[in-house]
Amino acid sequence: NPKSKIQNPKWMAVAAIVMLVGAVVSAGAAPTWQNDWQRVVEAAKKEGQVVVYISGYEAILQDFEKDFPEIKVVAVTGRGNQLGPRLLAERRAEKFIADVSSTGANPNYQQFHAAKALDPIKPALILSEVTDQSKWYLKKHQYSDPEGQYVFNYVGSATYGAVNYNTKLVDVKDFKSYWDLLNPKWKGKIEARDIREAGPGAGNTRFFYYHADLGPAFIRQLFGEMEVTLFRDFRQGPDWLATGKFSICCFCYADVLKQQFLPVDTFGPRVFKEGGGLVQQFGTVALINRAPHPNAAKVFINWLLSRKGQIAVQQRTAKAESPADSLRIDIPKDEVPFEQKRLPDIKYLDTGKPEWIEMKPIIDIVNEALKAAGKN
Repeated sequence: NPKSKIQNPKWMAVAAIVMLVGAVVSAGAAPTWQNDWQRVVEAAKKEGQVVVYISGYEAILQDFEKDFPEIKVVAVTGRGNQLGPRLLAERRAEKFIADVSSTGANPNYQQFHAAKALDPIKPALILSEVTDQSKWYLKKHQYSDPEGQYVFNYVGSATYGAVNYNTKLVDVKDFKSYWDLLNPKWKGKIEARDIREAGPGAGNTRFFYYHADLGPAFIRQLFGEMEVTLFRDFRQGPDWLATGKFSICCFCYADVLKQQFLPVDTFGPRVFKEGGGLVQQFGTVALINRAPHPNAAKVFINWLLSRKGQIAVQQRTAKAESPADSLRIDIPKDEVPFEQKRLPDIKYLDTGKPEWIEMKPIIDIVNEALKAAGKN
């Protein structure tokens, strides 16, 4: 009799055991990533700190410390051309200090990856919201290294050559194509940051180089025929532009001066018919090998790539030199300035493609053009 079995204390005890076992099994079936994350966070708290070499986006570190007060951030800041040589010199001296590098592709790819100073970052990605590639631009993770393992791209900001102009000397309506920048009337009136030194401009010259309607000929003519004045000081170029010494500045960021109501602006979206590029700026992250705080490094990387971390990147850079549009597509974009925001009706070339990262062929053309023009 089924009813009598159910009411039988023996059968009720068996049923209770079955239910308990089922509950234990269900609890054990919790997503593995949650268990891994809890373990890593606890280990990171015991390590007590994370050493982050960071360019451009150091303002976000305060947000991380608010979320993980038990993990002290030791920040080493500077431009890529400063952090790269520093970290490699430390390693040659057998000093393994860094845990994480959040910088541009140079130095993360061109220096650290080349020097075999990185561990694969993929195994360090734990949070489900980070590993879920549907939450990212083009529904996949983007990397700057050919293996797609080491240098994770988390920013893809729109750019249109990073070309700025003096609003008193230039009428933007006169421009329909990037080739209009090479009109003889601008000869001797253009300045450009020297892209032969690591820093701003690398992504935009890759855009020019690989664009089917621009290519090496555009770069050769810009540097070889337009009597371009080169600068390396990051503030000098924008200052020259604002004072009217030059009419056009390539690869300089004048947003701060624009906010100060000086007569500068940038050629933004829908000006040039050839479209725009996507640049990572300072938005790549890598896991340094032989890291002294490996668990804290994982916590920082996962936080950085989470929704919360990427919202912080966008908010903290919105009024900075290089505003960032995160490659996460599941977060608000209200803070991203219009000029840097990816727009659905514009065709972009992603200058962070692994096969495009190497700058040597572009720099060779720049050097040839400068030499032909009688410049160094």
